[in-house]
Amino acid sequence: MKNIKKVLIANRGEIAIRVIRSAREMGITTVAVFSEADRLAPHVKLADEAICIGPAASAESYLVIDNIIKVCTALHVDAVHPGYGFLSENAEFARRLKKAGVILIGPSAKSMEVMGDKLAAKKAVATYDIPMVPGINEAIEDLALAKKVADEIGYPVLIKASAGGGGKGMRVVEDADGLEEGMTRAISEAKSAFGDGSVFIEKYIASPRHIEVQVLGDEHGNILHLFERECSIQRRHQKVIEEAPSSIFSEAKRKAIGETAIKVAKACDYVGAGTVEFIVDENHDFFFLEMNTRLQVEHCVTEEITGIDLVKEQIKIAQGEKISFSQDDLKINGHALEVRIYAENPKTNFLPDIGKLLTYKRPHGPGVRVDDGYEEGMDIPIYYDPMIGKLITKGATRKEAIDRMTRAIDEFQINGIETTLSFCRFAINHEAFVSGHFDTKFVDTHFKPEFLDAGTVEEEQVAAIMAVMALGENRGRVMKSNEPSKVWKSRSSYR
Repeated sequence: MKNIKKVLIANRGEIAIRVIRSAREMGITTVAVFSEADRLAPHVKLADEAICIGPAASAESYLVIDNIIKVCTALHVDAVHPGYGFLSENAEFARRLKKAGVILIGPSAKSMEVMGDKLAAKKAVATYDIPMVPGINEAIEDLALAKKVADEIGYPVLIKASAGGGGKGMRVVEDADGLEEGMTRAISEAKSAFGDGSVFIEKYIASPRHIEVQVLGDEHGNILHLFERECSIQRRHQKVIEEAPSSIFSEAKRKAIGETAIKVAKACDYVGAGTVEFIVDENHDFFFLEMNTRLQVEHCVTEEITGIDLVKEQIKIAQGEKISFSQDDLKINGHALEVRIYAENPKTNFLPDIGKLLTYKRPHGPGVRVDDGYEEGMDIPIYYDPMIGKLITKGATRKEAIDRMTRAIDEFQINGIETTLSFCRFAINHEAFVSGHFDTKFVDTHFKPEFLDAGTVEEEQVAAIMAVMALGENRGRVMKSNEPSKVWKSRSSYR
C-alpha cells in the first residue's frame, strides 16, 4: 500500500481546483504549477504550494514534462494528478513519472497507448464481443481499397483519424465521387493535428447520440461502471451540455451498455477512472467508439447521481486500495445536468470571445454546483481552452434538473465577454431536448443565432426601466408592469 501525502496537479483552472479540494479533504498537501499567464489564478492561491513552470504558451509550460518532473523532485511530491487535457493521456509522461518514483493518479502507459489509438483500441476489444460500427479496423491509405470498403458497407461513410479526437481528421463522404478528396483531406488534417496520418473507414450513422459510461478499475482486478452520461449536445464535435443518466435507456439497455464498458476496460487492464464512449443509433443500439483514459470534464454529473467523489476514488486507487463498494451498491439518485461555460459567442458560430470578466456572480441555492477557475476582474487568456467553468444542477427528476438549470443560468451574471450560457438556456428548454428526441446534430437542426435575440430586447427594456428607477421617476408605474416576472427574470446578464 502506497501512502500519498503530497500531490502535484499538472493542470490549471477548474480541474486543478477540483482536485485540490478533494485532496485537502483527504489530508493531502497540494502543489500547483502555473504558467506566467496564470500567476494570479485561483488554483495557484488555493494550493498549499505553487511554482511557475514557464511562459504562457502551454507548449512552454503545462506540456513540458521535464519542468514538471523537476518540481516533483524538488518538492518531494508523491503523486501527480494530470486532470484532463495537457499531459493527461501522454504515455511518455506516465513512464517518466514512474522512472522518477512518482505515482501517476491515472492508468498505465500501456493502457493509454492501447486506447489512445482508435485502431489499437478496436483490436484490443475484438475478442470481447463488443459491438462496433461496421467498417475496416486497420489503417488505410490505398484509394482502391478504400473504395472497396466503402462499397461494401454502403454510403455515407466516415473517414476518421486513428489518433484523432475533437472532430479533427474526420470527414463524412456521401458518395463514391467524394471519397478521394475526403481521404486526402482527412489524412492531411490528421498529420497536421496529431503527427499521424493513419485513417480508417466506418459506416456513417446519420443521426447518432453520443453516450458514454464512467468506469473505475483497481490494481486488484475489480472493474465496475457508474452508469452512463448523455453528451449529444455538441458544437464542432465538442460537448457543451451533458446529463446523467440518459433519458432514452431502459434498465436493460443501461445494464447492457454498462457491462460492455467494463469489458472494454478489461481489454486494456484498466486501472483508475476512465470513460468508455459509444455511438448510439436511432434504434438505441450502441457501438464502441473509444475510451478516454482520464477523468472527463463531465464527471460531475456522475458524482451528483451516485454520491461518489471520483477524484478521491482516483487517489485511493493510486495508493493501491481496493474499490470500497460493489456494482450492486451503486444506485442512480435523481438526475443531473451540466452546461459548459465557454468564452464563446453563440451568435457568431461559437467563436472565442476573449476579454475581462467585468462582472462574475455565481448562482446559488439547492442543487446548484459551480466548478470554475476564474474570478471577477480576471482576464480570459488566449493561450488555453476557452472554458471558464461548468454549471451543474441536480434534481429529483429530469424536469426538476432542467428547471433548476434554467433558474441558475438566469442568476449567473457574466459581463465583459460573451459566453455559451444563452445557447445552453435555449437548448435545455427546446422541445427536442425536453422530450429527449435529439442527437449530435442538435445545433445544425434546431439552432440559429437569431433565436437568442429575443433576450436582447428584454435586456434593453430592463436597462431602460433601471435608468428610470435610478432617477426616482415613475417608480410605481414600473412596479405595476403587466409582465413583471419576465422583466425581472431577464435582469441577469449571461451573454
